[in-house]
Amino acid sequence: MKLLSLDLQFFAGEKTEKASPKKRQDSRKKGQVAKSQDVNTAVGLLSVFLFLMFFGPFITQHLLKLLRHTFQEYMLLDVTEKNVEMVMMEIFAEIGYILGPVLLIALIGAAAANYAQIGILFSSEGLQMKLEKLNPITGFKRIFSIRALVELLKSILKIGFVGFAAFAVLWGSMDEVLSLANKSLGGALATVAGLTLKMGLFASGALLFLSLLDYLYQKYDFEKSIRMSKQDLKDEYKNTEGDPVIKSRIKQRQREMAMRRMMQEVPNADVIITNPTHFAVALKYDEQKSHAPIVVAKGVDLIAQKIKLIAKENEVMTVENRPLARSLYSQLEIGDSIPEEFFKAVAEILAYVYRTKNKVL
Repeated sequence: MKLLSLDLQFFAGEKTEKASPKKRQDSRKKGQVAKSQDVNTAVGLLSVFLFLMFFGPFITQHLLKLLRHTFQEYMLLDVTEKNVEMVMMEIFAEIGYILGPVLLIALIGAAAANYAQIGILFSSEGLQMKLEKLNPITGFKRIFSIRALVELLKSILKIGFVGFAAFAVLWGSMDEVLSLANKSLGGALATVAGLTLKMGLFASGALLFLSLLDYLYQKYDFEKSIRMSKQDLKDEYKNTEGDPVIKSRIKQRQREMAMRRMMQEVPNADVIITNPTHFAVALKYDEQKSHAPIVVAKGVDLIAQKIKLIAKENEVMTVENRPLARSLYSQLEIGDSIPEEFFKAVAEILAYVYRTKNKVL
């Protein structure tokens, strides 16, 4: 028996269940989400090379203009502190004008990739100082863990894919590479720029493919890390249900739903018995469903006033009977049939209502 109990405890503690919504929300607040940094890098890199593919001539023109201006004008200036400062400021401004859009595109691409993975998320959990991070034993375990092995494999694959992409582009353009010696300086630079752009596009595409695989792995690893045991789910349910705030919210919603259902039944009632200001009880008699009238709604003070208002809007008769209204309200719940002791008084009221409406009891 003891062995069976230990086995049951072991299986109850095994994390085999999917994480609950609350566990996911708590993990997200701590900054723990399924995310691949390689996706951000690959998308940012691909964005830059695509930008260069379309706006490369614009950047080339500005670079040539900067070089021409440097050699034609700046070289003729005297080397003074003021002139050097002026030249450096102009050169830095031009470089910023050229590189600014490239850096902006890289930033937008990486931000878009990050948003696509996790949405908008800010957490200060990762910035907190934790002493266990300085523990050499824990660090040693991280170095020789499965995750470290996966990261090593990813690095090897990235180097291999990028190297293969560069080699494939160069091999396919071998004629252009061999003819560089016969070209002018401008032509050689244009050829090198074209090959560099092509290699960049192929390499970033390969990295994007690898990063998507890495994202799937990160998602699998994250789902595995936040799994819960059956005992965890039970404890969370108990804690959630035991929260006074949540309990009060649940009860409040239940009361509101019950109130709406009750008010929807008032137009179907045969009569409203009042006292007349404090209590109101709505009765309905259907001889095919019950042998006695049934309470379909009841209320006191403001709720009673609302019942009478709905009854008036739907032409349901209201009859004043102070002791009967008070007794029905205190002794019966919604859905209860009228007990035998009230048969005579209720029957007289219903007879009066039916006569008034020209009905036969």
